[in-house]
Order: sequence, then structure tokens, then C-alpha cells
Amino acid sequence: MNATAQTENPPPSASAGQEWTCPFCALLCDGFRVESQQGGLKLVGSDCSKAVQGLASFGPVPAAPSATVDGREVSPDAALDAAAERLAASRMPLFGGLATDVAGMRQLVRLANQRGAILDHARGDTLMPVLRTLQDRGQMFSTLAEIRNRADLVVCIGTDAASNFPEFFRRCGPVDEVAFARRTVFVGASAPAGLQGEVDEVALHGDLFDAVAMLAALIDGRRLPAADAALGQLAQAMRASTYCVVVFEPGRLPAQGALIAEAVLRIVMSLNRKTRAGAFMLGGADGLQTANAVATWMSGLPLRTRVGPLGLDHDPLQYASDRLLQEGAVDLLLWVVSLGPNPVPPGTALPRIVLGHPALAADCAAAGTVFIPVATPGVNADGHLFRADGVVTLPLRALRDDGLPTVAGVAKALEERLALRRLATEGRP
Repeated sequence: MNATAQTENPPPSASAGQEWTCPFCALLCDGFRVESQQGGLKLVGSDCSKAVQGLASFGPVPAAPSATVDGREVSPDAALDAAAERLAASRMPLFGGLATDVAGMRQLVRLANQRGAILDHARGDTLMPVLRTLQDRGQMFSTLAEIRNRADLVVCIGTDAASNFPEFFRRCGPVDEVAFARRTVFVGASAPAGLQGEVDEVALHGDLFDAVAMLAALIDGRRLPAADAALGQLAQAMRASTYCVVVFEPGRLPAQGALIAEAVLRIVMSLNRKTRAGAFMLGGADGLQTANAVATWMSGLPLRTRVGPLGLDHDPLQYASDRLLQEGAVDLLLWVVSLGPNPVPPGTALPRIVLGHPALAADCAAAGTVFIPVATPGVNADGHLFRADGVVTLPLRALRDDGLPTVAGVAKALEERLALRRLATEGRP
């Protein structure tokens, strides 16, 4: 272990521009501002790469791009009619992507219920290890505020916590009034530059599975004849801390990462017998946290669930998007990506309906695809998103009006068209 003292770089001044909550990662930072310029939108108050890249996908206010059906430009109503017709013909649709806000997801669940669709997020694979651990053992998660106000030891396992969440350490750095020294330890990852307090790194002698299992055993007080000395010292420090937070990033875990997530939870539970500790999951990108929360409160079950008039069916393995598409188990893909041009819809021979960022127009102008451009919450539409810690839903305010419909509005229009088709089929006025 090599200890170094480092000082956090203060953020730039945020004195100008419009107040803004950033939708481009699950931290939902709300201390920035955005200036409107001729070339587009400029971030003020941070150099966060996620926010800068997200805003860069919105240039000067353009004319709203046209919807397309099989590569042909059509009116919005014609695109909705075509999408409704294909949904009506489907018997086992998959609603994937699901990168949208609370209102959009609520309406998608209603639409899925009408068609008996399966719901899975584009980043569902990163959610399932944590979800399965939660189902088996429960959870003890911390929040950004608790880390900021209480944590004297932060242990990052398998992640530097900053590559995909650039503002994480600034968001949860100790406030000036808090009179304790913060120590941050990275297990199997390199420390990013610019952290406050004492910073240590623990190199792996084996793989991450071995390291976490050994750490859990040492915290339990078991004697290991070949215990790693650095992990032994870390275990002692974790037991001695007043509030330890274990940070992990499901998206960076190797295959079978549920085993690591379970070990992290076991570590936290063991620590809580004599001190205070919590886990913090760095995840929820592209509205994953929001999609799962809305699906759960509306249906009683999380994502990778089929919802419909005949009941609910949850299967975290069989209902993975990649598996369903590869095995041809579904007959239509409705892909929703409104928080940016990624994640792009997967290539498939199935009929596709894409409710997407305008930058996807060219890629979705293909046979078999209905493309409807939609607004991005926090840029050209209002909305709400769940934060990574799952305890706060933050409002998003539009920076400008690009004339695009919201995901909720499009899904509602599709639901209404399907209802009218059903009435016409039944011969009712």
C-alpha cells in the first residue's frame, strides 16, 4: 500500500447560464449551468466528460427531423399508424432500450400491458447481479449524502469510480463542517488523480473473485494461512472505521459478477454487527434505475418481466434482450433511446420500432423499421429521473424546445391507436 495526500481541484465558477440537472449519468448532478450558444449548448461549472459529450449531441436548434417508415420520410401520424399496425400484429414483442424518464416508462408499461410485451433495459445485464443478490439476501445501500457526511473509509472494489462517473468523488467529498479524515482505498483498480485525503491501492494477487472472498473471510474473523497482507490490513481498517462504504460498479464486473455483488453485501452485513457500513452501486446509466423502479412499482416485479392482461412472468435469464433476439423468441422489437444517441438499437431481421434521439435517424432509415424522433428529458423536454442511489427522483427542465414529442406522448398515442383498432375489430363504435 502506498499512501499519498492529494487535493481536490475546485470546480470552475458556475455564475453564468441556465441552472441545469444533467441527465447523462445516474448521478444527476444539479449544480451545473448551461449556456445556449450559436453552436449549441455549453456546460458551465464542470468539465465532466459525460455532460460535455451528452450536450455535444445537440447542435444549434434544428428543424425537427422527420419520422420514417421503411426508410421513407412520413408524417408523424403516418409513423404512429405504421407502428400501431406492427404492434397489433405482434404476439410476443420486446420493449428494449428503455432509456427514458419516469413519465415515458410509466406509459411504456401501460403499452406493454396492452400487448403482453417483455420489458428489458439495454443495460439489464449490469442490473441482474445486484437484483439477484437483493432478492436472495436483501440490501444495505448507502447514499451520496451519507458518504459525504459520514464515511471515513471508502473502499472501491474493481473500479476507480471516476471513469464512468466523473463527478462521483466531488459529489460525495467530505463537507468542510465534517471533522474527520477520509481514506479511500482501491482494490484491483488505480486511483484517479485529484482525491482528498489519504489514497491507497491494493494490487490483486489473483482475480477479483479471490480478493473479495478473502476480504470477506478476514472481516468475518476467519484465519487464513495464506492471507494477503494488504487485504489483512484493509480488513482491520474496515472493522475499525466508524462508517465504511464499499463502492462497486456492476457494469465493470466480470462474468458471474453476482458472486462479487453477493460478497460485497456479505462484507457490509458483517461490518454492521459492530460498526456502521453500507454499499454503494455505481450504475443506472441511460435511465436503468428509473426504468426498473417504475416497472417494479407498477407491476410488482422488476425488469425482465412480461406484463399483460393474463398476468406477469419474471425471468432474469430467459428474458434477457440478447438471448431473446438471438433465439428468435420475440417477433417485434420496440427500442427506446431518448437520453442520447446510445445505446443504439441492435440489428435484427425482426420488425423494429425505434423511439430515438434524432441523431439515430440515418441509422434507422432501413426496411422493416419505423423511426420516430423523440425529445431528451433535461435538454428539450421536462421530466424526472431516479438518481443512482435510488432515494431521490430529480426534476429535469428543458433548456430549449426542438419541437419533438416525448416518449410518453408517443407511447400514449400508440396505446390509443391500439385501443381504437381493438374496438373496430370487436365491431364496437
